[in-house]
Amino acid sequence: MSEQRFSRLELVVGVEGVRRLASASVAVFGVGGVGSYAVEALVRGGIGRLTLVDFDDICLSNINRQLHATESTLGQPKVTIMAERCLQINPALQVEPLKVFYEANNSEELLGRGYDYVLDCIDNITSKLHLIQSCRERNLPVISAMGAGNKLDPSKISVGDLFHTQKCRLARVIRKELRRRGITSQVKVVYSTEEFVPRETEMASQGGGGRRGDGRGTPEFTKMLLGSSSYIPPIFGMTMAGEVLRTLLKDRR
Repeated sequence: MSEQRFSRLELVVGVEGVRRLASASVAVFGVGGVGSYAVEALVRGGIGRLTLVDFDDICLSNINRQLHATESTLGQPKVTIMAERCLQINPALQVEPLKVFYEANNSEELLGRGYDYVLDCIDNITSKLHLIQSCRERNLPVISAMGAGNKLDPSKISVGDLFHTQKCRLARVIRKELRRRGITSQVKVVYSTEEFVPRETEMASQGGGGRRGDGRGTPEFTKMLLGSSSYIPPIFGMTMAGEVLRTLLKDRR
């Protein structure tokens, strides 16, 4: 049965392609609406080792867009439930769930594990900036998710360099802050060019995931509680996973 698990994938990428993906190590930071679907695509795409990093537990408001969120999983750690699901898909997978909040204090430990690719699905801006910068300093390939909130048009989703994006408010903030850190190009992102239309239900709340600025020059951004559809965050995640899988296959040919 294990020989047939990726037989359809093998028809697309060949025997050697399947082997190369099985030998790859990928980390997903943030296992929410974007990250959970990215993980799903990676494990079904034959990645052999996954590290899942997220500090949060599943709550009721996650159900409309997060893969692991069901009535039976409420209150449980996202990384734990996602890791269990991964092993149901591929029992041979090496998966490590880490229930931690990524920040400067644990960056060295979390990034020093020999990844072939990192997916940034974090919604906290301070952590997001630090992760991108740290990956660049390590020459570690990274792809980052920009704003998926208050979006409804899947045809507007694109992949590109952060510094060439348009109409994404989060991308604008990240660009500005990365330039302050000396990074001015070649940050691959998934983003939407859909015009941002504030919804009547928007509510202001401080920080992302309950965290604020790191006190070292990064501003304390105000995070808006944005609406989310059932399909835009998953498409972001699937697109990120697709970029990672295609890059790993190309780089290893």
